[in-house]
Amino acid sequence: MPEKLAVDGGTPVRTRPYPKRPKFGLKDAAQLIEALEQDTLFFAIAKKVYEFQRRFAELHGAKYAIASTSGTSAIHVAVGSINPEPGSEIITTSVSDMGTVAPILLHNCIPVFADIEPETFNLDPASVEERITDKTAAIIVVHCWGQPADMDAFMDIARRHKLAIIEDCAQAHLTRYKGRYAGTIGDMGAFSLQDSKHLQCGDGGVTITNNDAYGERAELFVDKGCDWTEDRKYRLRYAFLGPCYRMTELQGAVLCAQIENLPHIVKQRQTMGDLLVGKLAGLPGVHPPKRFDDREHSYWSFPLRIEAEALGVTPARFGELVAAEGVPCGGNWLGKPLYLFEALMDKITYGTSHWPYDVTGSTVEYYPGLCPKAEFAMTQLLTVGIHEGWTEQEVEDAATAIHKVVGSLTG
Repeated sequence: MPEKLAVDGGTPVRTRPYPKRPKFGLKDAAQLIEALEQDTLFFAIAKKVYEFQRRFAELHGAKYAIASTSGTSAIHVAVGSINPEPGSEIITTSVSDMGTVAPILLHNCIPVFADIEPETFNLDPASVEERITDKTAAIIVVHCWGQPADMDAFMDIARRHKLAIIEDCAQAHLTRYKGRYAGTIGDMGAFSLQDSKHLQCGDGGVTITNNDAYGERAELFVDKGCDWTEDRKYRLRYAFLGPCYRMTELQGAVLCAQIENLPHIVKQRQTMGDLLVGKLAGLPGVHPPKRFDDREHSYWSFPLRIEAEALGVTPARFGELVAAEGVPCGGNWLGKPLYLFEALMDKITYGTSHWPYDVTGSTVEYYPGLCPKAEFAMTQLLTVGIHEGWTEQEVEDAATAIHKVVGSLTG
């Protein structure tokens, strides 16, 4: 007989709470005090943001690292640096945050959505190539959940079609693909430093590149086209139209402390996440992320695809059953692909216009069925809230709870 589930009065697998994610400590406080003692929190005449940029670039082997206010701004810096013509199309995924897509529209370009590979939630290179037109300028490849996409395929597509590649690494800090860090393979890499990310300061972003032309333009783009270089000499230029995305010294100070922890954070998540994948292998109706020998997975979160037909319950109900066993499980992040949200479906942009769609002759439309694999995969999605505070015991309890629920549903 299957073991009685907690929701039916059985004993939960785990009765003590899972550990909270460890975030801040005395090192962060010391860095903040040093920032305040500078008597300025303006990065251009202080030290912390410059120090963070130097260390982040060094860690990734990148020539340029440009700090900004958010992951969204980091992607906008990348788009602004490649400088596409208005009305250009940029292909990306619909399984992401709006922060991946908003910079495209803010730069008067058109988002085009390609389908995904459900086993990883990453972009399908074949679908991307199908979406390329004579208006395509770039591809934004999102490394979903922390596992790099098939960058060999994307770089081949980019070379053949003469397109720029921006890597959205918001969920894949310090994660290798064939020995190279995500963000260093394409033309530019953009990282989020938001509270939930591996490296975080509440909110922030950073864009990296080894391309001199892109790097030099990014340094200006982040501050209205002005030139604040590390020699602290202000060159009033307004070289071109750009936003103001300057990071403050408070963010930079926290990041100077947090970046010391980043290798440990990523390694621990990789170890615990891969362990959980192994413990769930072959379980009927439950699909952990597909793994590859040539790339790491840093598990921003742990995605599960749940087959309702095999288990007889919806993914949402499955999550409730596992959560009742004391394991943090549930939540569908977006709930649906980005293009099914009203801002995109109805092209709600500037005033009562549909700019840039209606002034560039765009024929791009968003509708149900546009990316069928993404739409179906999102109906199957659950996440387990893994983080670097987990030990093998937390993994064991999570696996035991999931096996228990599956056993009850299939037994």
